[in-house]
Amino acid sequence: MRRDRGYVLYWMTTARRASWNYALDRAVELARELQQPLVVLEALRVGYEWASDRMHRFVLDGMVDNAREFEGTNVLYYPYVEPREGAGSGLVERLASDACVVVTDDYPAFFLPRMARAVAGRLDVRLESVDSNGIYPLHATDREFARAFDFRRFLQAELKPYLRQAPRAKPALGELRPAPQLPAEFTRRWPLAERALLEGDDDGRALSVLPIDHGVPVSPVRGGSSAAVRCLHDFLGERAARYGQDRNQPESDGSSGLSPYLHFGQVSAHQVFHELVAGEGWSVDRVANWKNGKREGWWGASAAAESFLDQLITWRELGLQFCAKRDDYDRFESLPGWARETLEEHAADRRPHVYTLEQFEHARTHDDLWNAAQNQLRVEGRVHNYLRMLWGKKVLHWSESPRAALAILIELNNKYALDGRDPNSYSGIFWTLGRFDRAWGPEREVFGKIRYMSSANTRRKLRVNEYVQRWSDWQLSMFE
Repeated sequence: MRRDRGYVLYWMTTARRASWNYALDRAVELARELQQPLVVLEALRVGYEWASDRMHRFVLDGMVDNAREFEGTNVLYYPYVEPREGAGSGLVERLASDACVVVTDDYPAFFLPRMARAVAGRLDVRLESVDSNGIYPLHATDREFARAFDFRRFLQAELKPYLRQAPRAKPALGELRPAPQLPAEFTRRWPLAERALLEGDDDGRALSVLPIDHGVPVSPVRGGSSAAVRCLHDFLGERAARYGQDRNQPESDGSSGLSPYLHFGQVSAHQVFHELVAGEGWSVDRVANWKNGKREGWWGASAAAESFLDQLITWRELGLQFCAKRDDYDRFESLPGWARETLEEHAADRRPHVYTLEQFEHARTHDDLWNAAQNQLRVEGRVHNYLRMLWGKKVLHWSESPRAALAILIELNNKYALDGRDPNSYSGIFWTLGRFDRAWGPEREVFGKIRYMSSANTRRKLRVNEYVQRWSDWQLSMFE
């Protein structure tokens, strides 16, 4: 650490929130220890892959909330939005040159690990990466898990101590020394984001001048920590009690809706967990002392809560762990051997339909249920939980090869989904092709031993008529 410098710098990249944030807690701890002010930088590039009005607006909504949270404290919060590709180059290094120490977020996917490593190599001061992703720490184990069952059994043996730990709901920001003004040469080169851009009160004109994809419109789902907490409370108050029965029903839409906020770090898994179990009157002492990998009964909570916790912790953190252990998490070669083998054996099978990326993207298939799911993805940036699985399976079924299907799934998901580019999102894509699953019979054309799904079976199991009607072809006019 450079104790003679002027402040502690928290470079906020993925835990984009001012509460329930281990990285912020660490930055506050260091500032107090060194008796130095705290500067928080939240920057938004334009050159990242799949940058669009949709993704930018969601992050900008969060910046507005963060500015409000830090207002009135001694923390200097600095939101920066890159106006053109490369304009932000050198920003972190320049701020770090006056910093005693730099704290940033540890995240295992997308371009972010490479960016953090590259910046760290250019600094002359210590950079600490802090994990605020989930309940179980990313680097607490070196093991790689092939199935949710294996990871669940591991968690049943190892998770309990971490359930007693949590970041601070409200860090003691007022106790810090007042932050200094940044030099004029710095603010001229890298000016604060303008109010019109942050708050979106200019009918999109500020976004329109940025070199990002304007063909992916802003989602009606708004971003930010305030929206995230409202979503959480709506779920806990209205849908959580029926989560187990309704989460797979498109017309009930019993899912939590929290996935985009978790992806952008605008809500913490710790806060979600804490508020859910608080409503149950639950304590860690109710956790069973077994290690059998079963989904039901281990938590000592209601059936609905246990069903949700299995998604929030087992499945979400299985994806985080996989990405943290595998640099090839987004490539075909990362599939388990049995899945690669069966897909390659059936790669030349005759497909009942073969669609191009453009046809998939514009929902121009023969299947109105699949088209409805794709239309929801394009308009809202999300697909109902169960239908997202069907959506992926049929891309595999109707693409010219498994590798082509994977490329199409990644492109559509990362371009349109608010929670795309996320470890959990990659889990969903690759589950379509066999990751975290097992071989199934009977062996089928195209799928081989990969689990099969069909729209006909989905229609028999679920209520989908109103969903299809809502997301029918009239929505396509928005994109023509």
